[in-house]
Amino acid sequence: MSTFTLHTHVSDIVSCVPQTADLFRSLRIDFCCGGQITLEAAAAQRGLDPEEVLSQVKLLQDKFEKYQERRPASLSAPELIEHIQHKHHAFLRDELPALTPYVTKLARVHGERHPELLRVQELFSQLKKELLEHTQDEEQNVFPLMVLVLTEPESVARKQLLPLITGLEEEHSSAGGILQELREVTNDWELPDDACGTYRLVYQRLADLEKDTYEHIHLENNVLFQEIRKII
Repeated sequence: MSTFTLHTHVSDIVSCVPQTADLFRSLRIDFCCGGQITLEAAAAQRGLDPEEVLSQVKLLQDKFEKYQERRPASLSAPELIEHIQHKHHAFLRDELPALTPYVTKLARVHGERHPELLRVQELFSQLKKELLEHTQDEEQNVFPLMVLVLTEPESVARKQLLPLITGLEEEHSSAGGILQELREVTNDWELPDDACGTYRLVYQRLADLEKDTYEHIHLENNVLFQEIRKII
């Protein structure tokens, strides 16, 4: 991944690490129409310390890179549970609320000319609700039972796990269906000729969300849950 400096263009930073758009938005730095200037110049225009802004950008870059790290080749089931929580659940808790205002703005500003964006907003809202409820249920209820069964195989919790796992798999199918429809209504994230910076940002971040969610579902359905089923 690129090493950012004060001379890196704001638009290039956002293209490389989409989550920095949230920082620039909070600082009222234009990364869309006025993004073709250096970070130093953009910060100076807002009366901000360029070095401090760069430091915040690098913190977000480090965080984003951790989200993108590949899973180690071999993890035990307890390690995999921890990995899922620290990588995928943390990503969803950060990204879903942060992306919401951009999706809302895109539908409001461009929905009349591109009515599919209204459906994108509906689908994203549904996906956000389902995934946040899903991850909370896993962390508060299902994962603790899994850890208990892994450490105490004869625990009575074994009987509780199978229907819970089945329920999670059904929720995964629902999330997958929403992601599939998002791809269909956006024609595989195809941007129209009049797409602005926010338009591009939303589609890029939705594509990243799709990628992370499918990896998340794969690790649970095809790795973690299969390991748990061996002992229950």
